[in-house]
Amino acid sequence: MLIVSIYLAVLGLCAGSFVNALVWRIHESKDFVRGRSQCTSCGHQLATKDLVPIFSWLSLKGRCRYCRQSISVQYPLVEAIAGLTFVASYLLWPSSLQQTGNLVQLITWLIASVGLLALAVYDLKWMLLPSKILYPTFVVAVLGQVVYLVGYAPDKTSFLINWAASIVVASGLFWLLFTVSRGHWIGYGDVRLGLITGTLLAKPSLSFLMIFIASLLGSLVILPLLVTGKKGLSAKIPYGPFLVLATAICLLFGQSLIDWYKNLFIT
Repeated sequence: MLIVSIYLAVLGLCAGSFVNALVWRIHESKDFVRGRSQCTSCGHQLATKDLVPIFSWLSLKGRCRYCRQSISVQYPLVEAIAGLTFVASYLLWPSSLQQTGNLVQLITWLIASVGLLALAVYDLKWMLLPSKILYPTFVVAVLGQVVYLVGYAPDKTSFLINWAASIVVASGLFWLLFTVSRGHWIGYGDVRLGLITGTLLAKPSLSFLMIFIASLLGSLVILPLLVTGKKGLSAKIPYGPFLVLATAICLLFGQSLIDWYKNLFIT
C-alpha cells in the first residue's frame, strides 16, 4: 500500500503540473500538445529542472530563474492538490480494490479528476468552463463507466437506469435553472459539467447529495464575502470548483453519509 501511495503521489504531482500548463495554454490559445513550457512573465522556455512539481517552486523561492518575476502560488498548490487527490482516492476508495470493476472505476476517477481540477482552476481564474476541457473529461468518464458496465456491473440494467437518473439530477436540474433564468442564475458550463459529475457518481442519490454539498460549500464561502461587503448580491461566483469538490466528497464518502442520515433520521 505504501509503495502504491508513493507512486500515486508522484503521478498526482505530475498531473497537477500538467493541469497548470493545460489551463494556461488553453487560455492563451497555445498548442497544449506540442508546445514547450515557458515563463508566463518573460516567455523563456523552462528547463527540466524548472518543472519539478513543488520542489522547483520552493528552490526558486517562488520566482522565475530567468526574469526573477514572482511565480504564482497556484502552481505548487494545484500540484499538491492533485497529488493528495490521487493518494486519498486510493486510500479512501469506498469499495474493495481487490475487485477489478472497482479498480476500473477508481482509475476512471483519477483520470477524470485531472480534467475536473483543470476546470476548477480555469473557472476560479476566468469564470469559464472551456469545452476543450469539458468534453474530453466527459469522454473519459463515459468510457470508464462503459468498461465497468460491459465487463463488471453485476446488474447492467440497474446500473444504466441509475446512471441515466444521475445525469438527469446532476445536469438536468442545472439545465432547468439555466433555462428558467435565461442564464442569469447559472452558466451553461455548469450544465455540461453536470454530465461529467453525474456520470462519475452514477447514482441519483449521490448526485442530489453532490448538489447539496456544493451549495453548502458555496454558501460558506459567499456569505462572509457578502457580509463584509467584498461581494455584492449581483456579483458572479464561480460554481464549478464547488461542484468538483463536492463530487470528490460524494465519491469517497457519499454513500456513508447517506447511510448515516438514514440511520439517524429514518430508522
